[in-house]
Amino acid sequence: MRRIRTFHEVGDAAGRAMLDQVVAQRRRLAERMARVRTLVAVASGKGGVGKSAVTANLAAVLAARGLCVGAADADLNGPSLARMLGAAGARLRVGDDGVAPAEGVAGVRVVSMDLLLPDDDTPLRWRDAGPGGDDGAGFLWQSSLETGALREFLADIAWGDLDILLIDVPPGTDKLARLLGLLPAPPIIAIVTTPSEIARLVVARSVRLARDAGATAVGLVGNMCAYVCSTCGEASPLFSADGARRLAESTGVPLWAEIPFDPRLALATDAGTPFALDGGDAPAARALHALADRIVREATGGPPRGAGGTAAAIADRQARDLAAPARSPDPAIDPPEAP
Repeated sequence: MRRIRTFHEVGDAAGRAMLDQVVAQRRRLAERMARVRTLVAVASGKGGVGKSAVTANLAAVLAARGLCVGAADADLNGPSLARMLGAAGARLRVGDDGVAPAEGVAGVRVVSMDLLLPDDDTPLRWRDAGPGGDDGAGFLWQSSLETGALREFLADIAWGDLDILLIDVPPGTDKLARLLGLLPAPPIIAIVTTPSEIARLVVARSVRLARDAGATAVGLVGNMCAYVCSTCGEASPLFSADGARRLAESTGVPLWAEIPFDPRLALATDAGTPFALDGGDAPAARALHALADRIVREATGGPPRGAGGTAAAIADRQARDLAAPARSPDPAIDPPEAP
């Protein structure tokens, strides 16, 4: 990774060179993203809703279907995506075209800050980039450094031709806004929430931000929506509220999937073996596959974006899914019909 100097480290003569460096990096970012058929940001605005687990399972399902999938962990301070995709401990190598991403389960190309830290318990420490003092300027400098690091993740990684690049966005509407400001084109945005009323209130801000930004498509993903008994198969609510469906109704944003709580999903994902690949007919696994179907539909339904990629692979997969025998609706995992 390149080291971007902060402005207090350089004089006026070097300031122009720094600006040129950022401009050149944005140009590289646009060139990288031009080889990506579809960008998908998985966001929330609220922490603790299972967004990274959804991202990891979604990436694994799409890659297992034969698509070229990349996964970028934009959570620099709390990275987890590499471990969830079975790439923990992998070494990033620098080649002529940039930094080669690690390879996770099903061939997912993954980059995460935890691949750059020496130990599992090593915290990410941001060097004091400000001019010193207690005036709070350090927070502004850290924001600039985080933006620069995220830009590098997207611009300096040799992603190659991808059908889909999933970006795991950290909590906070500011993080989503920062990502959208870096991308050369609006992505598809999947916003993860839970039935909690507090989650509904917080996530509503991300929904509005995504719509105002002109995202290609915006959809809600309800996570931990019910607990399905492993013995009798009966679904019981985990929350007294129904925040995911209420948010969909109040905003008009479609509910793309409702994923029931399953302890095996967390255990498998933590072990680097996404549950959706081996979960069989479990409701949570089926819900994740249904979410993948919806992402593919959104990706193929819009105009092509990017010069590269293999759009035909997505279209072929969609055709096979449509030709598959229909199953009966399952109230535990099937959301109500949405536009």
